[in-house]
Amino acid sequence: MTHPELLTFMNNPGSYPHKPASVELVQTHISYVFIAGDVVYKIKKPVNFGFLDFTDLAKRKFYCGEELRLNKRLAPGIYLDVVPLAQNPEGNIIFSSEGKVIDYAVRMKKLPLDNMLKTLLSRGLANEKIIADVARKIAAFHQVAETGERINEMGSLATIRHNSEENFTQTEKYINTTIPAYQYVFIKDYVSKFLTEKKTLLERRVTDSKIRDCHGDLHLEHICVDNDEIIIFDCIEFNERFRFADVAAEVAFLTMDLDFNGYPKQAEFFVKSYLQYAKDTDLPHLLNFYRCYYAYVRGKVISFRLDQKDIPADERAEITKTAGRYFDLAYQYAVCLENPALILTAGLMGSGKSYQARHLAASLRAEIIRTDVLRKELLNINPTDRHHVGFGEEIYSADVSRRTYGKAYELAAAMIKAGKPVIIDASFKSRTERQEAVELSRNLGVPFYMIECICRDEIIKMRLDKRAREKDNASDGRWEIYAAQKKDFDEINEIPADRHFKIDTAENAENRRQEIIRRIKLGKQSSG
Repeated sequence: MTHPELLTFMNNPGSYPHKPASVELVQTHISYVFIAGDVVYKIKKPVNFGFLDFTDLAKRKFYCGEELRLNKRLAPGIYLDVVPLAQNPEGNIIFSSEGKVIDYAVRMKKLPLDNMLKTLLSRGLANEKIIADVARKIAAFHQVAETGERINEMGSLATIRHNSEENFTQTEKYINTTIPAYQYVFIKDYVSKFLTEKKTLLERRVTDSKIRDCHGDLHLEHICVDNDEIIIFDCIEFNERFRFADVAAEVAFLTMDLDFNGYPKQAEFFVKSYLQYAKDTDLPHLLNFYRCYYAYVRGKVISFRLDQKDIPADERAEITKTAGRYFDLAYQYAVCLENPALILTAGLMGSGKSYQARHLAASLRAEIIRTDVLRKELLNINPTDRHHVGFGEEIYSADVSRRTYGKAYELAAAMIKAGKPVIIDASFKSRTERQEAVELSRNLGVPFYMIECICRDEIIKMRLDKRAREKDNASDGRWEIYAAQKKDFDEINEIPADRHFKIDTAENAENRRQEIIRRIKLGKQSSG
């Protein structure tokens, strides 16, 4: 245990050589941090959590030295030295190696809290230059960080698989508490598929020396911007397994933290900047996997806190909510499409096409082309202006419809060529319109999927009546012309079953949508 008089000594401003006006104690689960004016002293608690062991003095001395050595790589002017604390012959504690040493402290300069990247982002003060400077520093660090056979083991396929399987084993008991069962099963299957399909890529990362002695805990609260200098501190010193990793994993960790805190654009810009400096062409193919991994780990670690007894109900609820947010983020990374695809949402007016398209796009991270809006834009009409005309008349004539679909295919082609998956939200009542879309996907060499939305007539009538009262809806669909469209709709029977999914938007639509996402991303039904 910590020496009984040590905390009293460290909390006394008179104990310090520089005589600060006051001392503030901040505790973490593994350290005592004493903020003594402009100098900080950090003492390790004598604890053993399995993944770290500070239980004896020799270990604490060693890991203080490691903390100093490792953090000097990215914050050389902040980490000063390791200071011994001893009892003199009179039994008083002093900063000295003379006498009986009872503990060690890492001495460092205090960093300005207002300049932490997380704080700057929250205040809108972290511009693109700052993000680019962070990327430049991390890329340069990765270039020179230590590598070698012992470090490479942490990037091997066997190690990655073991770490992932450990995650799933340790979180089984939290299913439907902090992680829904469908997310658990999907992420588990996604990881298995990724590790099988990307075996060659992961092995190449090792031979290309991309496994490095990294920072290990690169999140927003460990980055400080002080007078235009980027200071990255508080790396993992207590467990090499947490620090030895693919540089892509480290980039993924920071971008995951940016996403979690609500800064996706900054995350995207950081990756773009990092790639500019690092020239790592394989990295984009690994980012979502490692983002998923680290978001899952965060959800797991936070869930562990629920194992503690006597946690107040409000705190337990907050823990459950936060862990759930991380698991949901991991799921988002797992489901999103990383390669282009063409997806159609088809069906009669009021069948729920646009709703399903929006939710699918959010999950798959796809672009949406909505023909209800596009049709009016082509005619220089405000999208929310109502045009209640007969079925197939005026702006809904065959000629305007051909132009609208043609423009939709043109836009989709450009987006696909830019590497993005696309959802076209339209009725696709004509077999010819659908065949043109199939031909487009074939010419572009991308997967094609048809999602047909169906619904009972009485539900559709309720929806169309409600839509007629809305003032911000681009659709002109209404019950008076529904029967005509239904009669004119060519049955969808030409699309292969493995590319054609039906969804009844009034009956368990959420579950069906999850299954469709699984079929699109993983190509199989649930194993759970």
